[in-house]
Amino acid sequence: MPEEVYDLAVVGSAFGGSLTAAIARRLGLTVVLIERNHHPRFAIGESSTPLTNLLLEELTSQYNLPSIRALSKWGSWQRAHPEVAAGLKRGFSFYHHSFSQPWKSRPERTNELLVAASPNDEVADTHWYRPDFDAFLVREATLLGVDYFDDTELDGFTELAEGVELTGRRHGESVRFRARFLIDASGSRGFIWKTLQLEEGEFESFPDTEALFTHFEGVARWESILAENASAQGQRNTLGNGTPTPFPPDDAALHHVFPGGWMWVLRFNNGITSAGISVTRELGRALRLEQGAAAWSRMLKYLPSVARQFREAQPTQDFTHLPRLTFRSPRLVGRSWAMLPSAGGFLDPLLSTGFPLTLLGIQRLARLLSPDRVPSADSLESYASATQADFLVAADLVGALHHNLGRPAIFQGLTMLYFAAATFSETALRLGRDRRSPGFLLRGRPDFRQAIEELCWQSRRATLSEVEFTRAVARAIEPVNVAGLINSRRRNWYPVDLTDLYSARDKLGVDDHEISEMLDRAGITVPVRDASPVGLPRG
Repeated sequence: MPEEVYDLAVVGSAFGGSLTAAIARRLGLTVVLIERNHHPRFAIGESSTPLTNLLLEELTSQYNLPSIRALSKWGSWQRAHPEVAAGLKRGFSFYHHSFSQPWKSRPERTNELLVAASPNDEVADTHWYRPDFDAFLVREATLLGVDYFDDTELDGFTELAEGVELTGRRHGESVRFRARFLIDASGSRGFIWKTLQLEEGEFESFPDTEALFTHFEGVARWESILAENASAQGQRNTLGNGTPTPFPPDDAALHHVFPGGWMWVLRFNNGITSAGISVTRELGRALRLEQGAAAWSRMLKYLPSVARQFREAQPTQDFTHLPRLTFRSPRLVGRSWAMLPSAGGFLDPLLSTGFPLTLLGIQRLARLLSPDRVPSADSLESYASATQADFLVAADLVGALHHNLGRPAIFQGLTMLYFAAATFSETALRLGRDRRSPGFLLRGRPDFRQAIEELCWQSRRATLSEVEFTRAVARAIEPVNVAGLINSRRRNWYPVDLTDLYSARDKLGVDDHEISEMLDRAGITVPVRDASPVGLPRG
């Protein structure tokens, strides 16, 4: 039974907890990492984003974690750790469906949206196969000297004069852990929330949602369904001038969107595909999601083309049903403890906001950790305030998207707010212009934050026509649009194009040379003679 008083105890060894533990060891703290289950294990939360990968790069560079840093890009991941399964993510793919009707491309592609996030596979984002990814991070943490205890069921939490005491059982024996500080990384409705019997906060205007998901083998590529449809319609699956799609739609976060819900389809390079649905409470009850596989079959009957994609698919394990998806703890810190964002709140997998929010939380908490002192009350409250502000801006946008799942034009307009903010943020951070990118989704820019609030409010109440709404979004994103978004000539297909970035240099406060140097650091080659449209920094 451990008797040492650790500098830090971390509860939960998913990626956030293990990465936090590894960083703490690099800072010189003694660390114990406590896990209720054991690895490898199934988990969702699998799709990275450009900001996710940038934050992972920054954290692993700052705290000297080169093995983990290799996982921040597809190319370096495949060279350094091919044994860790992953998926290639070149962008975001959205296809809007009507119930009981095969999906059919419209002349102006108004029922689809492709937004590229990288110019090539080498610097592309990734899907994390969590059984491998989380286990890898645990191994890295233990190699750095983190004491790891799995299969440990904690049942007691006491705040002491100087720290905390945790009690529980492991392999039939009592265990006790003492630490000067505790970080809860145990996920939604996790250890601290349950133990302290905290209330559950609400996200205003966010609809009640539930989810059903699992992993599959044998899922067909959506491209094959598109090719069949295009052939039947005498069309080519290309841009109007013969240019191919910006990226293969399956090498992406593939979203099937329909009234009342949406489905994610994420492919890994080990033959496994993650798929699930997030739906309103009303649709969930109609489908009887608690019935698992039977409910999934009922859902596919509503979506004939998606049913063709899953015709040969077989689940690799039982379905998981979450009857209540959203969660927010009104309290995130105490005198000797703090929750990671992943333990403090959850919205929805739509737009993959969970990873960057968690990494922003790790970044903030890492600045407070020291073997010589515990975080002050003021610094912890500042951390909690920033985290709650991140939750709220994300909830505004993702909630509005859920309210508009059956309205493709409004839905797509709302996504432009996200893609404009994400692209600008990552580019500004890579250029060292941090002050131009304050907060998640630029929430520290009052004009942009107000625009998100206003447009989300209007979208929920249908106060503007589709044309008026799109024009309002275009005006709102203009000061931060560095990716050529809302360009009618692209007809909802947005390839990477450096011309857009160079043209937006004044918005970023830089010149062409600084942009070229930044692209070179990011691994994107730019011809010296001109700014050829060969790619855009991921995002």
